[in-house]
Amino acid sequence: MLHYKTYEISPSSPWVTFVHGAGGSSSIWYKQIREFRKEHNILLIDLRGHGQSERDRWKKGDTFKEVSKEVVDVLDEVGISSTHVIGISLGTIVAQTIADTNPERVKSLILGGAIIRFDIRTKTLLWIARLTKRFIPYMLLYQLFAYILMPRKQHEESRLAFVNQAKRMCQKEFIKWFALMKLINPYLSRLQISTTSIPTLFLMGDQDYLFMPSIKEVVRRIDVFEFIEIKDSGHVCNIDQPDVFNNLSIDYIKKVEQKTAIIQLG
Repeated sequence: MLHYKTYEISPSSPWVTFVHGAGGSSSIWYKQIREFRKEHNILLIDLRGHGQSERDRWKKGDTFKEVSKEVVDVLDEVGISSTHVIGISLGTIVAQTIADTNPERVKSLILGGAIIRFDIRTKTLLWIARLTKRFIPYMLLYQLFAYILMPRKQHEESRLAFVNQAKRMCQKEFIKWFALMKLINPYLSRLQISTTSIPTLFLMGDQDYLFMPSIKEVVRRIDVFEFIEIKDSGHVCNIDQPDVFNNLSIDYIKKVEQKTAIIQLG
C-alpha cells in the first residue's frame, strides 16, 4: 500500500484526492491543505518511490495503469467510493489514467500544470536524459529539468520544493519513472478522448511555456474541457499562486457537486 494521509471532517463532505508530480511528494500540497479541509475530506498520497512510499515496487512492463491502480487501492482501503482528483505536473497523467480506468470513482479532474503532450523541446530533453541517466547523477538531471520548467526567480519556491523532495528518490527509481515516458504522446491523446465525460478543469500558469500551447490546442478541440490561465505563475501553479489555485479549484468542485445534486434530485 502506498503511504497516505487523510483529513476527514464529515462523512457527507466531498473527498478530494491530491496527486503530486514526478520527484515530488504529498508535501507539495502544503499550500492547499488548510483551505481545502474547511469543507472537504482530503486524501494525500505519495506515489511509488516518492515521499514515504515503498521503493522497488516496479515490475517489468509497468505503465501508468499500474501506478494509478495503486492510488485506487488506497481509495478502496480508505473506503472512498468517489472523489475529486487534483493533480500537478506528471501527476495529471496519473489522475487522467484513474479517470480512464475507473471513471465511476472520479467526480472531477482538476489538472494543474497539466502534461498532455510532449513537443520537440520536451522530447529532446527526455532523449538526453535517456542517454545519460545511467552515468549522470539523477539529481543533476532533475535540477536541470527543474530550471528549464521553472526558470524565473518567482518560480524559486516551487522549484526548490520539487528539488528538495526529489532528493529522497534514488537513481533506480528515477530511471523507472523516466521509462514511463516512452511512446507517451499516443497514450496521452487517447486519454483526452476517453475522459471527456469527466468534468475537467485545466489550471495553467501563464509562464508554463513548455506545456501551455498543447493545453490551449486540446481545449479548443474538445470544448467540454474547461481552462483557466493563472497570471504570474509557472509550471507548479499550486505553489506559485496558491490562493488563486485554491479558489478556482474549490469553486469548480462546488459547481460539480451542485450539478450532481440537481441531477440526482431530478
